[in-house]
Amino acid sequence: MIPVGEILSFGSTIISKIFPDPLERAKAQAALLELEQQGKLKELESAMNVIVSEAKSEHWIVAAWRPITMLIFAGIVANNYIIYPYLSLFWSEAPKLILPPDLWDLLKIGLGGYIVGRSSEKVVKTIKDR
Repeated sequence: MIPVGEILSFGSTIISKIFPDPLERAKAQAALLELEQQGKLKELESAMNVIVSEAKSEHWIVAAWRPITMLIFAGIVANNYIIYPYLSLFWSEAPKLILPPDLWDLLKIGLGGYIVGRSSEKVVKTIKDR
């Protein structure tokens, strides 16, 4: 499990790299602490632990379902924004896949969870190695 303290530390590191302006950095740090006080980081901790557990699973389908799903969504996005525009120049009936707003939200959550989970896993490993 990834403790909330390590999430805060990781968040602070990211904030210091994203916000070079001290005032903006302080605002972001305050927002992060507010999230902790509201209990939102416990939810994030739980979600990250699920993702890390899935990634470490011995069963390939458990470990791979999230990346496979994200690859499918990435394929749909590539089709709609790269392949379809090109094909439509030459073919009036080029297939465009409809991506409902709920799938966009799922893609954002999935990618965000995957990125946060993998990043925090690497940070925790680095901290433990020290």
